[in-house]
Amino acid sequence: MLVRDFDYDLPPELIARFPKPRRDASRLMVLDRQTGSVTDDLFANIGAYLKPSDLLVLNDTKVIPARLLGNKATGGKVEIFLVRPDDSGSAVWNCLLRGSKGFRAGQSITLAAGMKAIVVGRRDAETWLIAFAGDEPFEQWLEREGQMPLPPYLQRSAEKLDKERYQTVFAQMPGAVAAPTAGLHFSQELLAKISEKGTAMACLTLHTGLGTFQPVRVEQVEDHRIHTERYSLSETTADAIHSVRQRRGRVVAVGTTTARTLEYAADKVGNVRPGDGEADIFIYPGYNFKVVDALITNFHLPESTLLMLVSAFAGKDFVFEAYQEAIRRAYRFYSYGDAMLIL
Repeated sequence: MLVRDFDYDLPPELIARFPKPRRDASRLMVLDRQTGSVTDDLFANIGAYLKPSDLLVLNDTKVIPARLLGNKATGGKVEIFLVRPDDSGSAVWNCLLRGSKGFRAGQSITLAAGMKAIVVGRRDAETWLIAFAGDEPFEQWLEREGQMPLPPYLQRSAEKLDKERYQTVFAQMPGAVAAPTAGLHFSQELLAKISEKGTAMACLTLHTGLGTFQPVRVEQVEDHRIHTERYSLSETTADAIHSVRQRRGRVVAVGTTTARTLEYAADKVGNVRPGDGEADIFIYPGYNFKVVDALITNFHLPESTLLMLVSAFAGKDFVFEAYQEAIRRAYRFYSYGDAMLIL
């Protein structure tokens, strides 16, 4: 299977560079796998497609302000992108570094408000190990001084509104460097309406990592190796999934991050095991879903692993027909764009 088979042309003006004023004001395209129908609607009406017997599973990861700007002793500008905490100690992180020249172990980078970043050394071919030291706890400093890590295709720096809008209303567990974007459409009011209707909800955590921004650089899909991402799935959520499956309800995954976690944590017959770990599942056409019955997702980049997962769930031809229809109908694409519900 070729990566280029998942390419498509998108007019640049359909990339949503800013969120809509209201989260649930996005458009919603509904794909029915049984009938092959494609329906236009608004995300605010998504409750009409959910049943009291369903379980809506949300990813409660919280995006950290992972982009830091600083200077070398020479005055050269440096950008630090936090990838994930390191196990070697507090305030030590695996990071990407960008600057005009190379970096070396022991080098000091001056950040805002008295914080220093010390280059410990290489972690691997892509990342560096960085220790942070200052007059206050690093997490406290980071929340105030860090910038939200907006995707590169937005072609803009983070603004004040992104602190709130590039974050779901149910975010609880800090650790992601990219938002679980399907969840961005939910407002507190919409969640309350869905709950009042009787649809149950449960949460898991998958800290969306560096792989979200990384292009697939191989020709054959099967040769791609996905980055691992930390996840946590509680006994309460596992029990809720078991219960809905017992009563033949639907497990509705909010986002590809939720779908990946559920499928990774499941055994061969679809029993979801609670626990914490590192998920590295790569889902592409030919995969047999064991847990997820319905999927809420956004419109994804060409040749991306996310588009491959959606194609595996709904069928590549059906998905690409829907994408072409979305382009004709001027849907908004990518992180701040419109949504798709696949039933």
